[in-house]
Order: sequence, then structure tokens, then C-alpha cells
Amino acid sequence: MKETLDTLSIGNLQLLQAENGYRYSLDPVLLARFVNVGKGAKVVDLGTGSGILPLILARLSGAGELTGIEIQPALAERAGRNVRLNGLQDRVNILHQDIRDIREAIPGNYADLVVSNPPYRHPDSGRIAPNSERAAARHEISGGLVDFIAAAAWLLKQGGRFAVIYLAERLPELMLTMAAAGLEPKRLRMVHPQRGKEAKMVLVEGGKGGRPGLRVEDPLYVYVDNGEGRNYTEEILQMYDTASA
Repeated sequence: MKETLDTLSIGNLQLLQAENGYRYSLDPVLLARFVNVGKGAKVVDLGTGSGILPLILARLSGAGELTGIEIQPALAERAGRNVRLNGLQDRVNILHQDIRDIREAIPGNYADLVVSNPPYRHPDSGRIAPNSERAAARHEISGGLVDFIAAAAWLLKQGGRFAVIYLAERLPELMLTMAAAGLEPKRLRMVHPQRGKEAKMVLVEGGKGGRPGLRVEDPLYVYVDNGEGRNYTEEILQMYDTASA
């Protein structure tokens, strides 16, 4: 599959991506900026794609070990090359693994933080992308919400945190599933395309074994209309600036 080599301003990361396959969106950047990563923390990304989320977190934080889990062999292989391309082999590891079989690969109570930008559409909802990489990244073909949250619950230490970016329309299902798995929702931030538009995505963080009590943070607006078309808001632009870490 033909690839492109792209540069992400966060940490000057170099990223190999499929020209006509799965390509990263704004979502992993929003999630990386949403979480707080402790120095030396063990972090796992469920459904890592090309490895962008652990790579960004490696640049932005003092995390000790970052592991990306990816079921698609071509994506896992590309993620591994991206790790080597950026010289982060000492901190970032990529596993070709089905998150539904995570217990075979990583012991329980391993991680301090689990993050995920999982597929968020049911297999029978919306138009499924003809490219298999894109289809599996967007639709729950190889595991649904329950599977991702169950994997997070297994991986996390008591008191560890799970952070996810997901469809706003599925927020009730997300929060109920997290609470049922013992990952009590603690922080919520709604992501709006722009002011005056309803939220399309949500950022949620839960704590394993946490007490009930949710903090709703200020809404995040992605675009501003300055009369010359839509441009990123100042907050989004700052997210791409490593100096704002």
C-alpha cells in the first residue's frame, strides 16, 4: 500500500500513513491534550492505528512505558516503523493484538493510564468505508465499546484512569458501560464543531474504583468562522504547539 510521510508539529513527529487507507484525525490530538500523564507512568493505547497517540504522549509527557495495541497487521507494522522513525523504541512498544484477547498479552493491573480513540459506529450504522483500514477504525467490526472498556478495566491498576474520545450521541451508553466495568466517570468535556453547534464528540475520563462524582469542564470549540471560512480556534492551534505542553 502506498504511503505518505507527514510531519506533525507536536514534537516534530514524523508519521508514515497509508495514502488511501487509515489516516489520523484531530481526535488523538484532543485526547492527548485532555489527559494528564504522570512521570514514569505505564500507558496503554487500545486501537493505536499508526501509533500516533503513544507517540504524541511520549513527546508531551514523562511517561515511562507506552504500549499501543492494534489488531490490523498492516497498521501494527506501520506503527512499529513510526516508533523507530522517531527514535522512541526505548519507551514505545507496539503489539499486534486483538483487544478482546488482551489477557493473553498483558497482565492485569499493569497500567496507570489507558487511552483509546475506538471505533464508534455500529457495523450497521452509517456508510462503511470501502477501505478495510478505515472501516475497522470507524466501525465496530473487531470489537465494540464493551470490549474496549473491558480491556481497560483489566489493564488498569486500582486508582488508574481510562480516557476516551467518543461520539456525543453515544455518551449515555459510554458512561453506563464505564460505570458497570468499575471505571467511574470523573471528567467530561464536550467537543463542539463551533459555537452555536451541538457537540459531536466527547472526552471522558474515568477512574478505576473511583467514587461517583463527575466534573463537567468548559466546552471545547474546534473551529471559528472569521468570515473567510472555518479556521481552528486558538485553543486548538495551541494544542499543536509543543511549547504549550
